[in-house]
Amino acid sequence: MNIFNRLFGNKKKKDKQNLQKDPAESKFMPEKRLPIDEMFMTNFKANGGKFLYCEDENDVLTLFHQILKENNWAKENVFVKDPQLLQRFKIPTSTTKPLEADYFLLSTEYLIANTGALLVNSDQIGEKKLNDLPYNFVVIATTSQLLETIGEGLQLIKSKKSTIPSNITTMKTFEGKVESDFMSYGSPSKNLYLLLLEDL
Repeated sequence: MNIFNRLFGNKKKKDKQNLQKDPAESKFMPEKRLPIDEMFMTNFKANGGKFLYCEDENDVLTLFHQILKENNWAKENVFVKDPQLLQRFKIPTSTTKPLEADYFLLSTEYLIANTGALLVNSDQIGEKKLNDLPYNFVVIATTSQLLETIGEGLQLIKSKKSTIPSNITTMKTFEGKVESDFMSYGSPSKNLYLLLLEDL
């Protein structure tokens, strides 16, 4: 076998294999796409987020306590805006000084699959900037909050709320990642755990 065949022969073979598509598929068919949940998980993890899937509420509570133990965070040294989360996790009170808290416990409005981002607003973070919140986040979400694009999320917020909440932003910069997206421009990176509860 001459050197050219060794260098280029395999490429021709691979090209032939690539050209042989499923005969039922036209070359004009759109490419197959990942399901929304897989797309979100892949992009979220690529952004540096820590993803924990929960089958039921017991999983949520167990994994929440494991996160606290692993990071040596005091359960009570938390910043929480949503009183329902305090009840759900049996936390007596939240600190009023967010930057002194070990972590921020919150929900999210939507999970955006095509970017791996979390869409939040004043319902979750109040009027605070991300810089004014703890470095560590523990986010509780459900699979029914998964959407493909941020546009879908913004439309749903507009249609389901009588008054549009303020401070709408995306979080998709985790663990030292740098992001230049205009929706998250200037956002600091956060150490973020996502507990995703199956509800579909």
